[in-house]
Amino acid sequence: MLVVETIARIRREHFIKGKTIKEIARDLKVSRNTVRKVLRSGETSFEYERQVQPRPKLGRWAVELDGLLAANAAKSAREQLTLIRIFEELRGRGYDGGYDAVRRYARRWSKERGQSTAAAYVPLSFAPGEAYQFDWSHEVVLLSGTTVVVKVAHVRLCHSRMLFARAYPRETQEMVFDAHDRAFALFKGTCTRGIYDNMKTAVETIFVGKGRLYNRRFLQMCSHYLVDPVACTPASGWEKGQVENQVGLVRERFFTPRLRFKNLDELNAWLLDKCITYAKAHRHPELVDQTIWDVFEVERPRLVPYAGRFDGFHAVTASVSKTCLVRFDNNKYSVAASAVGRPVEVQAYADRIVIRQDGRIVAEHQL
Repeated sequence: MLVVETIARIRREHFIKGKTIKEIARDLKVSRNTVRKVLRSGETSFEYERQVQPRPKLGRWAVELDGLLAANAAKSAREQLTLIRIFEELRGRGYDGGYDAVRRYARRWSKERGQSTAAAYVPLSFAPGEAYQFDWSHEVVLLSGTTVVVKVAHVRLCHSRMLFARAYPRETQEMVFDAHDRAFALFKGTCTRGIYDNMKTAVETIFVGKGRLYNRRFLQMCSHYLVDPVACTPASGWEKGQVENQVGLVRERFFTPRLRFKNLDELNAWLLDKCITYAKAHRHPELVDQTIWDVFEVERPRLVPYAGRFDGFHAVTASVSKTCLVRFDNNKYSVAASAVGRPVEVQAYADRIVIRQDGRIVAEHQL
């Protein structure tokens, strides 16, 4: 089989240097027919695949090999055998042929199985109030003349496609809580199911399949809003494809060209207006005679009623220094002098830090 470098040399020798077929064949030590094939086809690469593969020794073992391959494919990725192990298993049953025949057969078997799987794809559809999807994106903006990378939280109602986006300085758990509350307040309700990727602020352990060990505070938030959280399979973004598409849409339509604002509050007020304006101006992808906002207004009564703000803070225990300072997240916060000598609980919200000791507030700082 010709390598692409040889094909490229043949083409250059003929079309750039003007050499004849005979000269090229002599210089590159290939046949004239090969040179003619390259020049007449105009192709830059050639693939050879044998149409009929003789399997004199595999023959009657093909049925058993099919069974081994099918059983192996049904196992979880961690438990699947390598192809050489399958070959050894087949040899143990009496097969006396070579590995290459098994390898070629398995490659073709996998290709055919992949095509049949792809043909069975069914698009997802969602009933009103059934599910929303959540994701983060990183965008670049100018705040008070300084280039800043902000983290944008995205929420999307799967039925109406109503969108919500809000920018934060980081992706911490308190920011996750705040984004959910503001989105649900806008929607005036939530869905029965929330679809997420395996973000560390929500998922602590990933088990085989859909099993997850969720963070305790995250589960409290879901319980408050009556949401059943569902995590996607790792590296399977299509399971929350709507919000993945929203990330690209918001980046293209809202954050290009680069936005300029004084602070995050101004940026987020503008983002909220843009989300509502977009929903009122664009058609729903399935119910094309209605806008996204029209479908959202119909879906809104079907949502789980908004339960009010969740007390969404991330809590850690800290000590107080002799200078009445508490260190949290690489920053130092002052507290009342009476708190010195005993531990305190730092409660981090999206917009403020509250420090408590024995249930009473000993300091509060706006961010």
